[in-house]
Amino acid sequence: MSIATEIRPSSGSIAASAAELVALPVRSGPQGPEVETAASGMSPEELRTRLPAPLPALVDHYGLTGKAGEVVQLPVDLGNGLVRLALLGVGSASDSDLRAAGAALARAAKGRDRAAVALPEGSESAVPEPGAAAFAEGALLASYTFSLASSPSRPESVAVIELFTSDPRGAEEPVRQGAALAHATARARDLVNTPSNEKGPSWLAEQAQRVGGETGLEVSVRGQHELEAEGFGAILAVGRGAERPPRLVQLSYEPADPLSHVVLVGKGITFDTGGLSLKPNDNMKLMKTDMTGSAVVLGVMSALAELGARVRVTALLAVAENSLSGSAMRPGDVLTTYGGRTVEVLNTDAEGRLVMADALAYADAALDPDAVVDVATLTGAAKLALGTGTGALFSTDDTLSAGLEEAALRSDEPVWRMPLVEEYRDTLRSRVADLANIGTSSDYGNPGATDAAMFLREFTGGRRWAHLDIAGPGRSSSDEGVVTKGGTGFATRSLLRWLTRGSV
Repeated sequence: MSIATEIRPSSGSIAASAAELVALPVRSGPQGPEVETAASGMSPEELRTRLPAPLPALVDHYGLTGKAGEVVQLPVDLGNGLVRLALLGVGSASDSDLRAAGAALARAAKGRDRAAVALPEGSESAVPEPGAAAFAEGALLASYTFSLASSPSRPESVAVIELFTSDPRGAEEPVRQGAALAHATARARDLVNTPSNEKGPSWLAEQAQRVGGETGLEVSVRGQHELEAEGFGAILAVGRGAERPPRLVQLSYEPADPLSHVVLVGKGITFDTGGLSLKPNDNMKLMKTDMTGSAVVLGVMSALAELGARVRVTALLAVAENSLSGSAMRPGDVLTTYGGRTVEVLNTDAEGRLVMADALAYADAALDPDAVVDVATLTGAAKLALGTGTGALFSTDDTLSAGLEEAALRSDEPVWRMPLVEEYRDTLRSRVADLANIGTSSDYGNPGATDAAMFLREFTGGRRWAHLDIAGPGRSSSDEGVVTKGGTGFATRSLLRWLTRGSV
């Protein structure tokens, strides 16, 4: 795993800590910013003698507002020699603000052995979690690193963050939960960031088997022969241009007395050239990340037992490499998907929906779920519509959609529900097959994200279904807040919160 930081709840005086960076929270409010010292174990009188100026004067001098993630540092001697004192904005101390504050502290402490923070009291979020959970989650997410360099150029993440709180024992379980969410996301990021010279379909299947072995999940892998025998024609067609054959990976999590059964489907294109509908080079540079949907689903599966999910979850990873060769699928080919429906391929670069069609049809026919949720970096149109910070959500069920939206809001992984416009169904018509894999009419202005969602809906059998198109937020071009440049693992934490809340 690529998070080396440890979070330790502590008590007593923060001045006695061996930390090189010590943080005091600055809360925003109607009366202006205020430094909270209750959890520091230091009296106001002791702080006054140790600081170069009173805390209100320091806040004023640095122009602090208390905005979540705001940080200034100054050298102080708290009794054990010089350390860096960070005045750390925590906003209203809501879960979202504490997550941002945790990320800011972790970034400020990079390269140090130890940091300490006096955790603010209370939370004002609409659906509160213990503040230690959110703070730990944010700090660990921002501590994530991934590098294959022989000598890393970036400073290493801080080794230990001490959370000073009035009840360190009570903070242990929230910290564990926050850490579980962060480490599941880190697992997804690791899979996404691994280069495709290593990451082929069989490699991703091996990672799933490793997760299963670590967490007690049942795992089965369909290789090329099994896919042929069972009629997974779309997965086979997408993968047939590559030297490394496709896989369909199935993982099963079964708690005692499950409340319901959910199937998660992840797009797993381990590299996407576009096939014969070849992508330009600049567009292709990021295509090791086109298996993000499968990475997210695998990250979710890795943490279900640890978080005590009461829902039975079956994961399907539809894995293939979309390459080009003499055997690659061609524009104009007609494929027979799982269950017999035929699809005319008009663009070989619309391959993700093809592998997912097979998986969705199989979920409907063989698994009998109460709900199906798929995750994919599917369309540039979703990114064009919503940018890089928000995922597109399509759903056939209002209750399902609302549950996912609430979990996304609680996770700071925003999604926006998009419409399934029935009139657009006509754009999927084919003259020679049941469906075309891209829109065939510009009458509605080429609604690419909706076209793709409605194509997928055709294979869900009318079940409760949601589709997350995370082409925008699935990757980041910079280090900021809880995300690090590269794969973000977006939707991992949202899905875990949704699945662990109870019935879906």
